[in-house]
Amino acid sequence: MSTYAPIAPRPAPAAASGWIGWCKSNLFYDWKTSLGTLLIGVALLTLLPRLFNWTFTDAIWNGGYETCHAATGACWAVVKEKFRFILFGRYPHDEHWRALVCTVMLLALIMASCTRAFWKPWLPALWIVVLMVYFALMRGGFAGLRFVETDLWSGLPLTILLASLSMVMAFPIAVLIALGRRSGMPAIRSLCTVYVELIRGVPLISVLFMASFMFPLLMPQGFNIDVLIRVLAGITLFAAAYMAEVIRGGLQAIPKGQLEAAATLGLSYWQTQRKIVLPQALAMVVPGLMNNFISTFKDTSLVAIVSLYELTGAMGMAMNSDANWRPFRIEGYLFIALIYFVFCFSMSRYSQWIEAQVNKSRQR
Repeated sequence: MSTYAPIAPRPAPAAASGWIGWCKSNLFYDWKTSLGTLLIGVALLTLLPRLFNWTFTDAIWNGGYETCHAATGACWAVVKEKFRFILFGRYPHDEHWRALVCTVMLLALIMASCTRAFWKPWLPALWIVVLMVYFALMRGGFAGLRFVETDLWSGLPLTILLASLSMVMAFPIAVLIALGRRSGMPAIRSLCTVYVELIRGVPLISVLFMASFMFPLLMPQGFNIDVLIRVLAGITLFAAAYMAEVIRGGLQAIPKGQLEAAATLGLSYWQTQRKIVLPQALAMVVPGLMNNFISTFKDTSLVAIVSLYELTGAMGMAMNSDANWRPFRIEGYLFIALIYFVFCFSMSRYSQWIEAQVNKSRQR
């Protein structure tokens, strides 16, 4: 007969909650993870003090370029010196107030459009009114306002305009293209497929080059479309192709049984898409759509190739136009990188809020 042998007591399980549990699970899970954590920690402890001293302790916040040349830290005085040039570029200096008003107005419209309280039937009409005021105020030529050609529109106002307007116009086009690629009509499906594959097969620089330089050669003599309109159309069509593939992925995730149920209820094709398919498909692809929006916002920096200087191009002009401040362009790039980060991070957080709202509806 076997005799009873008590089992030795085992150690208590490691804490699985709180910051101690998180550190044990993610930073010190085993010897490999612990070694990597220690190596990265040593590297950070070595580099962060130097970076902190360069950024803050030894930095120059005020003064001229002579002070910056003699300093060992960052020269943030260049941002103060070139602030208006970086934000508004070649737009006439005396008319910067118009560019500022237009930028604030468009940003306020975007924020209102992201707020549930403003999701009303009159919101599209508000977009039309605000855009009309934007173009009228930026262009001028009336009520004593100086006329400013679109070639001089640059800096942050141009970045916000290109990004927001291209996203707004690309979305309905992308929905139609995505539906067309799943259409049962071979002609429509083939046409949409050719459009998507053609646009996705070339870089955005090529699209902008064609829109700016090649497209006018195909127009009749004396007929010309403003370069800003051509560039905006190119970015819109480019973003719509990528957005359409994201939406198509959501459409394919809808169970076929829901379409059959809609047909049983007697719903037409467009009623089915509007009331059943699209609401679910778009909710599924919120992260992909926001990723496309962020990519489009950053891709606006490529318009410098067609002599439209948005935020990045305006910063480059601000540095290149003054040899005394040119050595401190890294500080200028860090400044506009902060602006890009604020906008992109805000869009990312808004995407997470949308996902949370969608998840609440699914939990009911």
